[in-house]
Amino acid sequence: MERLIDFSRDRQMLCGGCGRRFVVGLDWIDRWEQGGEKCPGCGLTCEHEDAPRVTVDPDDPVLDDDRVVSVSWYHTSTQPDWPTRDFDPAAVLTPETRMMMGGDEHVAAWAARQRAKALHIGTYEAAVHNMLRRTRDQADPGSRFYLYRVRLDPSVVVRECWLIDPSDFAGDVVLEEVCPPGVDVARYLNYHEDPGGLCLALGREAIAGVQQVPVPLPDAWDADWVREAVAALETASDGPVPAAGRLARFMRQASPRAVLGRELAAALAGRLPVNLRDQFTSTAAFAEGDDPARWARRTSALLDLIANPARVLSALGKAGHRQV
Repeated sequence: MERLIDFSRDRQMLCGGCGRRFVVGLDWIDRWEQGGEKCPGCGLTCEHEDAPRVTVDPDDPVLDDDRVVSVSWYHTSTQPDWPTRDFDPAAVLTPETRMMMGGDEHVAAWAARQRAKALHIGTYEAAVHNMLRRTRDQADPGSRFYLYRVRLDPSVVVRECWLIDPSDFAGDVVLEEVCPPGVDVARYLNYHEDPGGLCLALGREAIAGVQQVPVPLPDAWDADWVREAVAALETASDGPVPAAGRLARFMRQASPRAVLGRELAAALAGRLPVNLRDQFTSTAAFAEGDDPARWARRTSALLDLIANPARVLSALGKAGHRQV
């Protein structure tokens, strides 16, 4: 079952100071994070440790344990075979890296810790957030991403209630800390990706199968926008413009074409919800030497991933199921 996909939906807030629950839009949250809004109950701002934070929507369908298995869940990854059944994190380590880590014994202990981490799946919106965040924060701009629609094993046992996001600073969760013996899946409130949405921490054994498509879809661009963007970029110079002033030799040179490309990406980002704009602009950044047509098609298709999720769902519907 598909849930309604809505990147712009209102969010539930809960104040730790006065206990007031209220509903706000993303623009309110953006102003609040900059100190421009207060709790309507007690006046706390974002600087206070008990300040309001996003919380779970009481109407979220996956608060019902039975619905956890029946709804569609999503994940984005650069791994073309996620989730790998026989996951060996040490397989890609070079002999030099193994030596730097202290030898085979230390490598084996590190690999065991990696395998003990929970997998994460969430809403369609959270999966897109995850891809944009990784591209911006983890230097993944050139990586091919895949979107996975996840089907859970019908027999999984769901942990009662839900948890506050248990991830550490690196976004990792130790599976046994949230899924004790006899429990396969734990719901948690996501603060960072699709804030306020419920995501799942789980092990590989809880996943029955997946469907996969590359994202953005290779042919999902706006032909008119691409044509206009390419025409503009091809008329702009791609040579560096010398910087002026005493600090010029320390400044990175940008061509008119690169500047225009970034302006075009920022203009597209302006069509998106405020909490996606910076991430989208970074992900779609035009780099020196980029081919205008290739960049324009990818950037338009990236926008379509957010603005037209029905196209992606249709592509997933045509993709075959892979058992895990």
